Amino acid sequence: MKKKYELGKRKYIIGGIVVVIICSYILRLFTLQLLSEEYKSHADNNAFLNRILFPARGAITDRNGKLLVYNQPAYDIMVVMKEQEGVDTLDLCKTLNITPDWYIRRMNEIRDPRRNPGYSRHTPQLFMSQLSAEEFSTFSEKLFCYPGFYVQKRSIRQYTYPYAAHVLGDVGEVGPKDIEQNSYYRSGDYIGKLGIERQYEEQLRGEKGVEILLRDSRGRIKGRYQNGKFDEAPVPGKNLTLSLDIELQALGERLMKGKKGGIVAIEPSTGEILCMVSSPTYDPRMMVGRQRGENNKLLSNNPHKPLLNRAIMGQYPPGSTFKTTQALTFLQEGITTTSTSYPCTGGFHFKGLTVKCHAHAAPIAVVPSLATSCNSYYCWGLFQMFSNRNKYPTVQDAMTRWKDYMVSMGFGYKLGVDLPGEKRGMIPNAPYYDKAYRKSWNGLTVISISIGQGEVNATPLQIANLGATIANRGWFITPHIVKDIQDEDIDSLYTNRRYTMAQRSNYEIVVQGMREAVINGTCRAAETSAYEVCGKTGTAQNPHGQDHSAFMGFAPMNDPKIAICVYVENGIWGATYGVPIGSLMIEQYLTGKLSPESEEKAKIFENRHIIPADNAISKKEQ
Repeated sequence: MKKKYELGKRKYIIGGIVVVIICSYILRLFTLQLLSEEYKSHADNNAFLNRILFPARGAITDRNGKLLVYNQPAYDIMVVMKEQEGVDTLDLCKTLNITPDWYIRRMNEIRDPRRNPGYSRHTPQLFMSQLSAEEFSTFSEKLFCYPGFYVQKRSIRQYTYPYAAHVLGDVGEVGPKDIEQNSYYRSGDYIGKLGIERQYEEQLRGEKGVEILLRDSRGRIKGRYQNGKFDEAPVPGKNLTLSLDIELQALGERLMKGKKGGIVAIEPSTGEILCMVSSPTYDPRMMVGRQRGENNKLLSNNPHKPLLNRAIMGQYPPGSTFKTTQALTFLQEGITTTSTSYPCTGGFHFKGLTVKCHAHAAPIAVVPSLATSCNSYYCWGLFQMFSNRNKYPTVQDAMTRWKDYMVSMGFGYKLGVDLPGEKRGMIPNAPYYDKAYRKSWNGLTVISISIGQGEVNATPLQIANLGATIANRGWFITPHIVKDIQDEDIDSLYTNRRYTMAQRSNYEIVVQGMREAVINGTCRAAETSAYEVCGKTGTAQNPHGQDHSAFMGFAPMNDPKIAICVYVENGIWGATYGVPIGSLMIEQYLTGKLSPESEEKAKIFENRHIIPADNAISKKEQ
């Protein structure tokens, strides 16, 4: 009886196991066929081909409606790996003018899920991108010989002018990180890599469409599924109007040829950037087509770093252009008045410390100190501020107050320009010096910051913005490069005024000093009878070579249309390069052209090189 009981028990156990296995299979089949998107996708891929319809990328124009960037037809070759078996690869390579090694390497890249996330044998994969119309014509004639290969129409960017490469940026193939971060992108898609193309990628790219094609059991295309009932049309990208004046940009790049540095010009009333020059530069057309990778490598390896946008990434000592901020701070804080004068006997001398200065009349007040760019005046002003225990209980309190003024004027932090890669510059604070000097420091220790040296650094954009702020007598709008987006409002960041801590009356005093600098001071080369220019030179000490040349100014004085910063690395004196280049740029913008005399000056500066003349790789060198 016991044996019969055990046999009966085993029978039920074995039966139960069989039932569980059968149920598991049924559940798995139910999941695969009805619930699994992956299984459904594979099934659909056998019956349908979803052909992506790519939208036209938005066009880009300058402030005067001149077309800067547009689209040109191109063609990509796609491959469905499951269908391409049996292709005569040698004939394919000959038709496409590629080597068998390249073919094998590309196929391996496509199959590698690390380099090609989301890879599937059933879906189209990018094999070769951006064929020209001629290449496409040759290939399409023999397309029927290469099963599994398809042609997909795309567009590539084209640039009307060889200018503004750092502003416009470029478009390239997405990388694994782009795909991982945004589900919109698939392998082979294009994305903005730099400049405006990167910053406004979502607006420019548009939205993809899809065309659903029906396939037979052998994978051959039989036509559109239900006559296109479920197709989706692509949505074109939005057009952008830049604040850039391409003629002004062209002149700036011409004048900066053979030099390192940057030029930024701003319309004070709007914060719109009129030009943004970084030198050395390159022709943006180098970054188009299949040669993009090779040219990018060439530019990356250039020792003069033409890919670096020095206008927003270069962090330089502002030199004497910074004295305007000090004059405003001292006046606003009551450290000085318009009648306060300080001695200058060849420089600032106190307790064994000397800061040299050039010869000029002394003692000197604020307006002539700006005109002559006196170092001593600003050293005395900072020392008086940092020593004033009635207003500031400690030197740290004085430092904090000073720093707050600088930050309110647009220094020490990113301004927020609508371009990627902006640097913040450097405005030191009390904790910085406490750490550096173990809390044993005073105004004399940091005296060089009063003349834009020492730890103070700024970008050309920040210095140009200072000029716009002075032109507006105490406020600025965040500098921006996009003037208008099709069917979209501009961010309020680029329309709202930002006020500094100094009053308008004190700005008027600084304007007087900058005007005197042009009439009788260090900026005399900018004087003209056509309009009133206000300016401030800067000669920034450089421990690594010749000093840097800087100019910051605006015009006309009482109805400012343009504020500008010119910064030339190793340009020696502010008046050597900064002032004459700045005056030519102002003339071009305000009058629409250069006079014959100014054109001759422009040719001189175009051919005056500080670094080798071939620093900018041209289209010809590709």
